[in-house]
Amino acid sequence: MEEAASRAVRLEIAPRAALDAERAARWWRANRPAATELFEEELAVVLGQLRAAPAVGVVYRAASGREHRRPLMRGTRFHVYYRVVSSEVIRVVAVWSALRGRTPRL
Repeated sequence: MEEAASRAVRLEIAPRAALDAERAARWWRANRPAATELFEEELAVVLGQLRAAPAVGVVYRAASGREHRRPLMRGTRFHVYYRVVSSEVIRVVAVWSALRGRTPRL
């Protein structure tokens, strides 16, 4: 039991997810002067939660049949789409605004 608790979960950020996050952070800083750092702060919290509890997100199934999950960043209304690759690896595949009216292609 102690060995499992000490094992770190590796978080992989897909290039697309990194680009999504960079664009969103840049937009948030430019357009939300009262809370310029909110997006980055919420993203950091969610990524920490994924490492600690990989099942934190609501299950979302893509057309490919792979199970993806997505927690909501409440203040910024963005979802972080990810999948649990193994007990040691979580892969973030997209960071997407819940207000867009559609979901990303996964």
